[in-house]
Amino acid sequence: MSANGEITGGSMYPTRVIAKLFGVGERHIQQLTKDGVLPATETSNGRQYDLVPTIQAYIRYLRDAAHGKTGSEREQELKQQKLEADLALKGTQNELHRLKLDIAAGKYIPVEEATLDYARFFVAFKKFALSLPGRLISRIGGAVEPTEARRIEKEMQGGVTQLLRAFVVAGVDESQIKGTGAK
Repeated sequence: MSANGEITGGSMYPTRVIAKLFGVGERHIQQLTKDGVLPATETSNGRQYDLVPTIQAYIRYLRDAAHGKTGSEREQELKQQKLEADLALKGTQNELHRLKLDIAAGKYIPVEEATLDYARFFVAFKKFALSLPGRLISRIGGAVEPTEARRIEKEMQGGVTQLLRAFVVAGVDESQIKGTGAK
C-alpha cells in the first residue's frame, strides 16, 4: 500500500501484457491511457502499467460505462460546450429565419432605397425652404416699400441658406437623385 492509502502492486507491465489481461487490443489500452482512464508510467523500457491501480482504474471505467457515466471529465465538459454551442447556433438560425421572413413580408427596405428616399426628402425640403422668403414677400409686398421688401427677402434668404448648410446631406446633390424632377 502507498503512503496515500492506494493499493499498489509494485509490478510494472508493458501495454501488450495489460491488453492480453483485459482481453482487448494494445491500441485500446493506448487510447484508454490517452483519455486518462488508465494510469501509466514512462520508463526506459517504454510505457509501463502498475498492475493493481491499472485493474482498479479499468474496473471503475467499466462500472461508469455500465451506469452511463462514460468519458472523462474533459469529455463531459466538451459535450456540455457542444450542447451550448448547438443551442446558440439554433437560436441564431431561428433569428436569421425570422429576419428572412420579415424581409419577405416587407418589414425592412434595402439601405439604398432608404438612402434615396432620405436624399429625395431633403432635396424637396431645400426647394420648399428656399422658396419661403419669396412667397412671404409676395404676400406682404403691398404693405411695405419695395426696397424694404427686397431687404427682408434677402435677409430671410440668407438665414434659410445658412440653416440649410447646417443640414447638408453628405455629398448628395440634386443631379444624383433620380426621379425628383431635379435638373
